[in-house]
Amino acid sequence: MLILGLESSCDETAAALVSDRREVLAHKLATQEEAHRPFGGVVPEIAARAHVEVLAPLVEAVLTEAGVTLNEVDAIAATAGPGLIGGVMVGLVTGKALAHAAGKPLVAVNHLEGHALSPRLADPDLAFPYLLLLVSGGHCQLLLVEGVGRYRRLATTIDDAAGEAFDKTATLLGLGFPGGPAVERVARDGDPFAVPLPRPLVGSGEPHFSFAGLKSDVARKAGKYAVADLAASFQQAVVDCLVDRTRIALGKAAGATALVVAGGVAANGAVRGALERLAGEQGLRFVAPPLWLCTDNAAMIGWAGAERFAAGLSDPLDMPARPRWPLDPDAEKVRGAGVKA
Repeated sequence: MLILGLESSCDETAAALVSDRREVLAHKLATQEEAHRPFGGVVPEIAARAHVEVLAPLVEAVLTEAGVTLNEVDAIAATAGPGLIGGVMVGLVTGKALAHAAGKPLVAVNHLEGHALSPRLADPDLAFPYLLLLVSGGHCQLLLVEGVGRYRRLATTIDDAAGEAFDKTATLLGLGFPGGPAVERVARDGDPFAVPLPRPLVGSGEPHFSFAGLKSDVARKAGKYAVADLAASFQQAVVDCLVDRTRIALGKAAGATALVVAGGVAANGAVRGALERLAGEQGLRFVAPPLWLCTDNAAMIGWAGAERFAAGLSDPLDMPARPRWPLDPDAEKVRGAGVKA
């Protein structure tokens, strides 16, 4: 089975051909870093226009590289949300057009499900259920992944996501965009315990995340400490929060086969190392996708599409694009979290 995957939910445009045998036959990605760098963050209108310009050539390029035609593809998988709605619409409409033109099924993929299932693309031994820390620029959740389309949310952020806090900290410290890699790079030369910073909710019985207070304290202390020390101390505070919350969730994830981390922040070495140590303490396997699969990409969308299609799931061509789309719509609302719950 061969799936064409399309991703355009934020500022990465990507297309990939993925087989149900965990083969990535071709993957093409176009970044928009230069376009957004002057603004210190992603500008939705600029992102949407860039997706329009490059997505069709990327699709053509992956088909050519893989040596297949659209008629040989079994289904088209496209991100249908959540994300910046303009970009989501570009990818989903493209997927619908290709599916209609070739007479192929459409699989509308939740971007978060793409991240949630991406570790299974790289690790054939990863079995359900597993505890997933999904940590990125827009999301910070702990989920028990029970199967394809079956997710139980154990925790979420009540304000900012960890990745957003990384980006804001990079801006405050003058490190540029994208912020996550910049903070990690500078933090290598700093003392992670030089600057006293808060660890919101750490030590409480509440399983959820909060990074707004940490981000605000970095803003107050910027310029008063060495940049490397502040970057390292911020990164250590985030790690401490993630580990503490994940430890609580592990106590509620009976039967989990592994501790898994995915999403853009999963590319951070300090985060990976701390979670791997936590898994070892709990006697669990630790699984993290290769670095290129952590950030937004079309291979994870193609793989999620393959898993869904193999389970007999496809979608009509009038499937709407969604700016918000929770993986666990039945999860209890979290006080103070609003729509982020």
